[in-house]
Amino acid sequence: MQFLANLTNPASQFIHFFSEGMHSKLDIPFLDNIVKLVTKYGKFFLEGVQNTLIIAFFTVLLGTILGTLMAMARMSRIKPLKWVATAYIEFFRGTPLMVQLMFIFYGLPMIGVKFPAVSFIPDFDRFMAGIVAMSLNSCAYVAEVIRSGIQAVDKGQMEAARSLGFHQGQAMTLVILPQAVRNILPALGNEFVTIIKESSIVSVIGIADLMYRAKGVIAKTYNSLECLAIAAIIYFILTFIGGRLIALMERKMSHGRK
Repeated sequence: MQFLANLTNPASQFIHFFSEGMHSKLDIPFLDNIVKLVTKYGKFFLEGVQNTLIIAFFTVLLGTILGTLMAMARMSRIKPLKWVATAYIEFFRGTPLMVQLMFIFYGLPMIGVKFPAVSFIPDFDRFMAGIVAMSLNSCAYVAEVIRSGIQAVDKGQMEAARSLGFHQGQAMTLVILPQAVRNILPALGNEFVTIIKESSIVSVIGIADLMYRAKGVIAKTYNSLECLAIAAIIYFILTFIGGRLIALMERKMSHGRK
């Protein structure tokens, strides 16, 4: 959590420098309004960025873990397990994330399933609902990415590992998955970048993410276009940085393979 919080400190300094340096140079009303909004509500937007990063971080973490397990289940020789995994993946890929989020946040309490409220963490139940909904949705997509990556590995690799005395689990974790990572990393990276953008949907249940903060500034200033532009620029910066990091990892793995 401290790492995510520290990310906002350089950004806060940049906003101060940007606003001080550009405010006197812009005469275009639209751009001038953006500078004024960044100057006045910069910290407000940064709080939303921090919450967006927290949601994205836990969604990526849980989605990857659950997606890996779901991929294993779908490739399992145990038919009931395979059927359950297939039904899960098809359902969550075939229904809108908005519906899933609404069902988890509003529907589950109606049947007695409630997320706990923690007094020292504001809106903890809302954060939990948002993270759970996005993780379950991401899990379905990650599972298919991992499954296709594993199936792209030559079947002879599994046979060779088994001939050396590895059991099924050892062969999968020590031989197949390390090779599959190279195949799945580009698609998995795209999924992670998409999560940052899709996290904006949690604003509908009252989580103070970047989009929620933008709506709050719109309600105060009525500068809707400028506020949306600021939010769009910030989302672009986050996804661009994420995409560059994924590309860097791909290049390093390619060099390692050579």
